[in-house]
Amino acid sequence: MSTEKEFIQQIKEHEGIIHKVIGLYVDHQEDRRDLNQEILLQAWKSYKNFKGNSKFSTWLYKVALNTTLSFKRREKPIEELTQQTIEQKAGVEPKKERYEILYLLVKQLDEIDRMLMTLHLDGYNNPEISEITGMTTNNVGVKIHRLKSKIVEQLKKYTNGYS
Repeated sequence: MSTEKEFIQQIKEHEGIIHKVIGLYVDHQEDRRDLNQEILLQAWKSYKNFKGNSKFSTWLYKVALNTTLSFKRREKPIEELTQQTIEQKAGVEPKKERYEILYLLVKQLDEIDRMLMTLHLDGYNNPEISEITGMTTNNVGVKIHRLKSKIVEQLKKYTNGYS
């Protein structure tokens, strides 16, 4: 199988990673399309350097996050989510409400914390997150623990104690 075909197959299998990263950092549809193209371009350019020492999904996450963060630095700051936005989600089905509130709370985190929580929620272990972020495994564990505690408290607040 050619390199191009392998790349396309891997991207198709893991395109959810790209969409998730974009969704957490970019709100406008036009910017999402532009960023998606930029991520695919950067992934293709650096695919020849992918040696298979890590899972393709881990490598793609790193490319997507780095490209997204570079894109965000060139853009104006994102509009802050308000308490009202989160509170408007109350009244939706309980399970869906918690998911939407969790998503909004994660979107409110700074770039690094948002990246850590997204990777954690996607099931990456601390060594894999360490590889993607360049942080030590111990630092990743400590930061994730603190972020989880913070988010659980906020979730309880917005779901009236039901988390």
